[in-house]
Order: sequence, then C-alpha cells, then structure tokens
Amino acid sequence: MTATDTPTPAPQPAPPPRQGVAGRAVAVVRNTWRGLTSMRTALVLLFLLALAAIPGALLPQRDLNTQKVDEYIAARPTLGPIMDRFELFDVFGSFWFTAIYVLLFVSLVGCILPRCVEHLRALRTPPVAAPRNLQRLPHHARTTVDGAPQAVLDRIQGQLRGWKVVRRDGGERGREGELTLSGEKGYLREAGNLLFHISLVGLLLAVAAGKLLGYEGQRILVADGEEFCTTSPASFDSFRAGSTIDGTGLTPMCIRVNSFVADYLDNGQAEMFTSDIEYQYDDDLVTDTWRETQLKVNHPLRVGSDRVYLQGHGYAPTFTVTWPNGETRTETVQWAPEDATTFLSSGAMRFDPPGGMFPDADERRKNQIAIEGLFAPTAAFQGTLLTSIFPSMMDPAVAIDVYKGDSGLDTGSPQSLFSLNKELINQGRLVKQERVNLRPGESVTLADGTEVRFDKATDFVNLQVSHDPAQQWVLVAAILMMTGLLVSLLVKRRRVWARVYPDGTVVDGERRTVVELGGLARTDQAGWGDEFDRLVDRLLGDDAPTASAGAPANQAPAAQEKKKA
Repeated sequence: MTATDTPTPAPQPAPPPRQGVAGRAVAVVRNTWRGLTSMRTALVLLFLLALAAIPGALLPQRDLNTQKVDEYIAARPTLGPIMDRFELFDVFGSFWFTAIYVLLFVSLVGCILPRCVEHLRALRTPPVAAPRNLQRLPHHARTTVDGAPQAVLDRIQGQLRGWKVVRRDGGERGREGELTLSGEKGYLREAGNLLFHISLVGLLLAVAAGKLLGYEGQRILVADGEEFCTTSPASFDSFRAGSTIDGTGLTPMCIRVNSFVADYLDNGQAEMFTSDIEYQYDDDLVTDTWRETQLKVNHPLRVGSDRVYLQGHGYAPTFTVTWPNGETRTETVQWAPEDATTFLSSGAMRFDPPGGMFPDADERRKNQIAIEGLFAPTAAFQGTLLTSIFPSMMDPAVAIDVYKGDSGLDTGSPQSLFSLNKELINQGRLVKQERVNLRPGESVTLADGTEVRFDKATDFVNLQVSHDPAQQWVLVAAILMMTGLLVSLLVKRRRVWARVYPDGTVVDGERRTVVELGGLARTDQAGWGDEFDRLVDRLLGDDAPTASAGAPANQAPAAQEKKKA
C-alpha cells in the first residue's frame, strides 16, 4: 500500500433496529410485570401491608367509633383534617390500603404460578447424572467391597427408600462394567414453600370475601332483661355491611341480656367483664326456646357464621317524671362514659307529657321535660361538684340540670342521645328550671309541681354481632400456612450419587468392586455432613470407610486398607 492509498474503513455493525412506540410500550409492560411478580416485590408489599395497618390500630376508626374520630379531629384542628383527607381514620377501606392489598395479591399469584409449573417439571425430571469426579464434592467416600458391581449397586439402591433414584449403565470415563446411580430427596421443601404462599393467597381471598359477604352491627342493651333480634339493620345502633349485603337475609337470632358483672382491682383497673345472656337461633325461634350462656371478654358466642362479642359496658340511669295530675313517665337510657377509669358518665333524657294533659300539640311541646348531667357510680363531691372515684357502682349519684320547654322530640331533626340541643337552649325554647345533685330515691320538684326523681342506675352492655361466612377458611388457610412454613424449614433438599466398577482383583475367590459415593445439599443446611456419614454407613454396612465425608481422595482407601488389616 502506497502513502497515497486511503485505508479502507472496517465495516461497522448495523445499528439495532429502533423499536416503535408499540414495542417500547410492550417492553415497559413486560418489565413492569416481571418486577411486580418477583418474590422480592412480594416481600416488600407484604411489609408495606403490615406497615399500613399500624395507623388502623393506633388511630380511632370511623367505622368503629365515629364519635371518637370527631373528637380526635376537633382536638387537632390543623392536623386532623389533613389526616382525614388521607383516610387515616378509614384505613382498611382507604384507596392506598386497597391498592397495596391488590398489588400484593397480584404479585403473589404471578410469582406462585411459574414456581408451581417449575416444581411439577422438577418432579418429572430424573436426577442428574453422576459428576465425573465425585471426590470434588463437599461430601464423598471411596472404598472397595466384595461382590460384582451389579449386586453392589442393587444393595445400595435397596437402602435408598424414599429417594428418587435413577440407574445408568456405562460411565463417562469408559471403564468397562461401570454403573452409576443418582438419587435425590427433599422435594417437599419446595412443596411446603409453595403451600405457604398459596395459603397466604387463600388467606387474603378469605379476608376479602369476609369483608364483601359479611356485616357487623352494634347494639347497646340494658342488663335487666332487655332483648333484641337481628331481623334488620334497623335493630342495631350502628351497622356496617359488606358490598354485597343489602340489609336482607341477616342471620335470624334474638339475644336477651339478664345481668352484667365487672370485676375490678383495688386501683380501679378492670379485671374481667361477664354477662349472662339468653339467645334464640334457628329452630329456637319457632319453638320459642331460650338457651343460656355467658359472655366474657375474648370469649364470644359463636352461632353458625355469627359471633357475638361483649365489647364494653356503662351505666344507664333511670328517672321518673311525675306531672301535677299524677301521671308518670319512666325512662332508662344509657349515658356515655367520659372517664374510662372512674366511669364518670354524661347523658341526657327527654320526656313528653301525657297526651290527655295538654290537648293542644303546641302546648304539650312547650311542657316537655329534659334532663342533662353527669352520673358517678361511686360519688365524691367537691362542694357541689360531682366526680367519681371508682368504676364500680358502690355509691351512685347524679348531678343534673332540669329543663322545661321544647326538647326537640317533635321537630323530626336528629337528636344526640347524650346531650341536648344547645340551639334550643340559646333560643329560649328550652329553659333551665333546676340544677341539683341526687342520690337514688331522691327527687326535685319544679315550680309547676312536676317532680323529677332519680330511681336507680343499671349496667348496660355493648354487644357486637359479626357475620363472617369465610372465617373457617381463614382458619384453614392460617393452619396450612404454618404447615407449609414448618415443612420448608425442616425438610432438606439433597442429592447423592454412587459409582461402582470392577477393581480387577480377586481376593479369596471373590471379585472386588470399587464404590464411590458423593453427596451435595441443594440448600445450605447444617447437619448434612453427619447425615451423609450415616447414609454411607447404611449403604455400605461393614464395608463403609472410617473416614469418608469430606476426606481427601487418597485417605479413604488407606483407611479402608487399615481397617481390613
């Protein structure tokens, strides 16, 4: 080549064809799916699900107690609305909790299905052939025994019960008469792992089915024989149903609360709540048969797919209003505990006068009686101020304001069960008549001759009726999860190989056969070396070398010769 010659440039490889928009979209979807269905992603989502459930356990939830949520937000006027916007008071029904739940479900299904196919393929695949050099394995043994190779291998195979065994004729080294055997055991390890994850998916499905097909209702009952029946959502004080429940087809059941007993320690801490009840279910409703049972905390009544829990308790004062004409009205209404330690409670009552006393509706509305105040199960007074010093009802008393006028009973507007409408008081439609402290049996007489008497106080209980048709499946899935986890932790996946071939020598008329054994654990499990030693002793019996597992190749024959000598 002359100086003027121009070197010919080397041919450049053609650039890869550019993907179109559709190709790039498919690649993005494929890579996203691969990342979502990886086991690492499933573990991250499971951790996020547990982390997302923490606010539901620490913060009041609207579906359980709306009043506490409102009080929590009112006490934090800046932070409360922001937390409510992110649905921290409706955690288990929030969009972000549902998103994590659905993504975890999809990730687990997408991860489990390929592994199931791979496990089925592994069950059908014969164990791999013996390696060329068994002495390079972590556990190996080599010795010489009496007998022909075929008989020796038959004896070894007979000792491998429970192993998946494949025999092969001929060897890779070209030895004449060489036979090999491959054995594998521990397929249950992967089966247990798959059972754990499949059961986890089943658990998620059972919980979701319970939320869709179940319902939950709460009802407060005074413990003096008051009863109710689960005929419709209107029978409950609060009712929350799944998406598929329209309020019909509720489990028919009637409950009557006869008594309630609370056991307290000397410091006022609750020790146990017990309520004696009677119930009717199924055929009992036809025969009018009542069954007696006892409710305790964490010991619900289980009837079919329903559970009746004893959630809480409080006190319901009883007042009697006697009008100047002698007619009376008596009411017992639960008051809300303001202090969970001493059960100082607050509440309100409204009494409509007898119909014949005031024929005119407006006049009758102006003569309604309303009561609002505090109840102390064990009263203590600081001057005229009432407080409670113990949660048990040992010395009850009330501090009440008595009003007369329009209490809002006929307005059609919703009324709070535990307080009077302040607007009616501010407008002068409801006028305070007296402020007084009363003990059971004591009364106060208003200017027009109306008498208001505090009769007594009775315990009330808060019962929760939960219907979950999938609760048995939740239990089954949880048991299968634990079973699969134990199997995957206890079972070891391991392989063993045997190679036999003639030694070429004859001792005392007996042909000699060289036996090489090798073992390999598919997983990092402690104790496989000891198990391999026991396996060698069982396979070879008295011909087993004294130094086998992990010994160098040139030590095993020497040990065997020493043993024979």
